Amino acid sequence: MRDPYTILGISKSASADEVKKAFRRLAKKYHPDHNKTDPKAKEHFAEANSAYEILGDEKKRGQFDRGEIDAEGKPRFQGFEGFGGGGGPGRRPGGAGPGDFEFNFGGGRGGAGFDPADIFADLFSGRARAAGGGAGAGAGAGYAKKGEDVQGTVTISLPDAVNGTKARVALSTGRTLDVTIPAGIEDGKQIRLRGQGNPGPFGAQLGDAIITVKIAKHPYFRLEGRDVRLDLPITLYEAVLGGAVQVPTLSGAVEMTLPPGSNSGKTLRLRGKGLQATGSTPAGDLFVTLRVTLPEKADADLEGLMRKWQSTNNYDPRKDIR
Repeated sequence: MRDPYTILGISKSASADEVKKAFRRLAKKYHPDHNKTDPKAKEHFAEANSAYEILGDEKKRGQFDRGEIDAEGKPRFQGFEGFGGGGGPGRRPGGAGPGDFEFNFGGGRGGAGFDPADIFADLFSGRARAAGGGAGAGAGAGYAKKGEDVQGTVTISLPDAVNGTKARVALSTGRTLDVTIPAGIEDGKQIRLRGQGNPGPFGAQLGDAIITVKIAKHPYFRLEGRDVRLDLPITLYEAVLGGAVQVPTLSGAVEMTLPPGSNSGKTLRLRGKGLQATGSTPAGDLFVTLRVTLPEKADADLEGLMRKWQSTNNYDPRKDIR
């Protein structure tokens, strides 16, 4: 490995702050996430990281300056007493060979509490995680956090909620997206579009787009979760005599039978005629509330009939609310 001072581009008299600034500059320049098409960037990044592990630690920097360790942090053999001749401890017979003196001066974090991960926590705006303590193994990996999610809201019609549709949504960032709305979606439900949010720092994973779906009010249907409510006008004679009537639903008109003597306000249920089933969620129901409606124009025959009927069949429908 080259001289760490040369790698960082600083002099031997550089202060600790200058060492740190030099490393930060190189780390940003050669970080693999910013240089995915440059195969040498990873090598430069690891080299800068290893250099900073030596010069960023006061104890190791002193040992290097005094010639006690080399550029990789390994002790240099300097002819210590007790290592001559026939092989004292730590020496193979016949002389020292490569790797004979693999002393450990403080482990992966450095002898004076130095941890390269500390600077990555600052560089990549995430929570630093020690990756086994090695200088060049996965340096900087995992420090960049996911980008922020962005929000958007879209309002669709009730028929579109029933049948599904496509809609263009304006995000909080000002960007627009075409979104597929699934059939049977409920009011207020959210759709997550992965990777459509803001970018993360230093090439980290993109955030998501969270789209809230609102369903516009309908002229006569009302949503209650997956159920639908409808006020159905009926004639006076339908209320009295009963019979089959046409009822609009979200999927088309159906025939419903009214029992004779159906009061205004009576509610009938049509099962499965609410929002359609989605996956394991069953279809909702349609609740039909009857509203007896008189003719818009006065009818002399109806009035005469009612006066005659009143005189012979008087009753009090309000007796229970006095």
